[in-house]
Amino acid sequence: MKILALCTGNPEKLAGKSYKTGIFKHAVNGPVMIDAEGLVGDAICNRKHHGGVDQAVYVEGSLTLDWWAQQLGRPHEPGTFGENMVISGLDNRDVSVGDRFVADSLVLEVTACRIPCATFAARMADPKFVKRYTGAARPGIYCRVIQGGVVGAGISVEHHPFPGEKVTMPELMETFGRRLSETDRARYLAAPVHHKLRALLEAQR
Repeated sequence: MKILALCTGNPEKLAGKSYKTGIFKHAVNGPVMIDAEGLVGDAICNRKHHGGVDQAVYVEGSLTLDWWAQQLGRPHEPGTFGENMVISGLDNRDVSVGDRFVADSLVLEVTACRIPCATFAARMADPKFVKRYTGAARPGIYCRVIQGGVVGAGISVEHHPFPGEKVTMPELMETFGRRLSETDRARYLAAPVHHKLRALLEAQR
């Protein structure tokens, strides 16, 4: 696996919307510094729902993006889904909470899946895209930064699976907002899930 692209964005307005968003990402030429808050220079406009240490880097696998290109009938440039990093040979469905991606000194740890929103649908110019994205069950991947570093396109990436019980990206999406069984809740809490999800699960006890 390799980093195919690193993407950042600036605050921009969506057509018909009054607010600015950082969802418009574009591939960066050259190396990028990634620290605990993500890619240095990347715009995060709504910090209530985006960014933060447990959502510092948003990853898409190239195999998943290729699948979407076939489904949508058109190719798209890196960053179209608002992703910060594209990793070659990766299928989002094969990723679980606690998996780690290592690229030189950079270490990322998976915390959560992407839950699509109205801004994403507007970005894709499809009011039904939230439903379509959810139904596809190939959600993007949010990561925290365990160790920062400077990386660029072409750098090799190692995928280290979480050694415990799996909580996959499709499962996280499917169970979003639902009350879990005691067994599943314990499994989720045994993985390094996003702190917001952890708080919700602990409140269910």
